[in-house]
Amino acid sequence: MISARKAKLVLSDGTIFSGNSFGYESPVSGEVVFNTAMTGYPESLTDPSYAGQILVATYPLIGNYGVPEDSIAHGLPVHFESDRVQVTALIVSEYSAQYSHWNARKSLGEWLKENKVPGLSGIDTRKLTRIIREKGSIPGKIIFDHEDPGFTDPNKENLVARVSTPQVITYGTGKTRILLVDCGVKYNIIRHFVNRDTTVIRVPWDYDYHQEEYDGLFISNGPGDPKMCGTTISNLSRSLQQDKPVFGICLGNQLLALASGADTYKLKYGHRSHNQPVLQCGTNKALITSQNHGFAINNDSLSPDWEPYFINLNDGTNEGIRHKKKPVFSVQFHPEASSGPTDSEYLFDEFLKAVKSQE
Repeated sequence: MISARKAKLVLSDGTIFSGNSFGYESPVSGEVVFNTAMTGYPESLTDPSYAGQILVATYPLIGNYGVPEDSIAHGLPVHFESDRVQVTALIVSEYSAQYSHWNARKSLGEWLKENKVPGLSGIDTRKLTRIIREKGSIPGKIIFDHEDPGFTDPNKENLVARVSTPQVITYGTGKTRILLVDCGVKYNIIRHFVNRDTTVIRVPWDYDYHQEEYDGLFISNGPGDPKMCGTTISNLSRSLQQDKPVFGICLGNQLLALASGADTYKLKYGHRSHNQPVLQCGTNKALITSQNHGFAINNDSLSPDWEPYFINLNDGTNEGIRHKKKPVFSVQFHPEASSGPTDSEYLFDEFLKAVKSQE
């Protein structure tokens, strides 16, 4: 049996964790964040919203069901949220190289190596998570031997430009045409629209889509600081002068706010888990949601034409906005969440109902 190569996770505060490599062996750096999900690592690791981040899995055992078969439907991988692993590195407490699942085709370690993404096991993830909870998301780096990549802040980079599609792509053949601005879209969003008998026109983050014919506008999720997406914000500002329905998710929520004249800020920890409770403003309706974001909207900065749609029941932060007169709204959480929860999936139907009422 070949012993695993040793490596170190070093935080910018000087804390050092020693671990065992089970992925690609190359020094990397990024923002260290944690996810509390028990399952769904194939979906999380391929989520473009994690670009530039070293992801810590708080559930102690990762890898036991391997990586699923790479089948295709609607021109998209069935089990993944993008075409590659998006995280900079993965940190786990215990890695299972032995996997058992009817749909598994390879181990998690093999998959990480294929995508040239490091993975470290044998890390005290409880201690690491407590550090993040006390100090917030923190810069970190993985060092093999003496290969030191230095610390970087991915939020100073336009991460959206890194993960967005470089070209216009069309999915589905439905009568209703949805123009999707890809800021790092999760594929399950496209699946939800196509399964609802629409045609989805997916365009790059900085694409001038105003010459396109469409019935509804959708702004996707994505990584990093929304203020880096000046072109997207400018295009959205023009769109808000019209009356066509608009729906945004995650980063799309923040971009819509910025386009309306509101402001955003960086959260200390970010929200990255599968069971975040949110409340629909003005009602007693609570939803359990999946989330992955590090920035939020300042509710106090909303103009009189706008109002909060949802709030987070844990910390009171914004979870969505809506226009008081126009069919325009967005949410900070993920209604398309895979592997769930699916409490808020109905928002796709609400959006398409508004679109069809305009046709």
